[in-house]
Amino acid sequence: MRQKKFGNLNLFNFRPTIIAEVGVNHSCNLSLAKKYINLCKTAGADAVKFQTYKAEKIASKISPAYWDLREEKTQSQYKLFKKYDKFNYDDYKSLYEEAKKIKINYMSTYFDLDLIEQQHDFVKVFKVSSSDINNVPLLKKISSKRKHTIISTGASTINEIKYALKILNLPKNKICLMHCVLNYPTDAKFANLKYIQTLKKLFPGILIGYSDHVKSDKNITQLQVAYEMGAQIIEKHFTHNKKLKGNDHYHAMDKNDLRNFLEIM
Repeated sequence: MRQKKFGNLNLFNFRPTIIAEVGVNHSCNLSLAKKYINLCKTAGADAVKFQTYKAEKIASKISPAYWDLREEKTQSQYKLFKKYDKFNYDDYKSLYEEAKKIKINYMSTYFDLDLIEQQHDFVKVFKVSSSDINNVPLLKKISSKRKHTIISTGASTINEIKYALKILNLPKNKICLMHCVLNYPTDAKFANLKYIQTLKKLFPGILIGYSDHVKSDKNITQLQVAYEMGAQIIEKHFTHNKKLKGNDHYHAMDKNDLRNFLEIM
């Protein structure tokens, strides 16, 4: 079947492109992180994505939680992020090499300029989190690399999205806007999936996707609806064990969820 490309990601005309976001569910255990890469591959994901940051650069030490404290007990953003910022350049390069070896695309969300400069040589597609859609220095740094870029739009106004696109100053075919609801987890009835169609109407010529935080049922139904609404790239957190407490395990899909979804598609 006909395919197109977004950077090194294949775009299909019969199903969405799937980014399995491991994020920091590996708890900075390198062996577990490599296991995740292989799980994502065998489950059928097109890309595996991590999050790359240093806590002191993205959160104040008095920053409050924005997640469900019944699921993740840590009450400070800084304290939570600090638990998972232990990997260094060699660790991330090792993860990239593992992904390359088994032929799954490697991605990461970068939260500061130094890490972008340090690691851009092995990243083909950048991801900008919703929290950074108005982070002008970060957007300018990403723009300077002239690579395909995915931007989550959670909690953004239309004018903020337009301003981010202006700062990035990339061709339309190098941009993907991701509808996203910043609630961890998101109740399915508040996923607002029709907004995908709004983004398609307001930003013609730009690829539209969906970044999901809804708790998974066995068929991840909301992803199917998102695709039917026009989301070509879909990103969802990925875990090896949905029963684990804390961080992003509680609203993630696992390998069985993803396999079931792809079989339906």
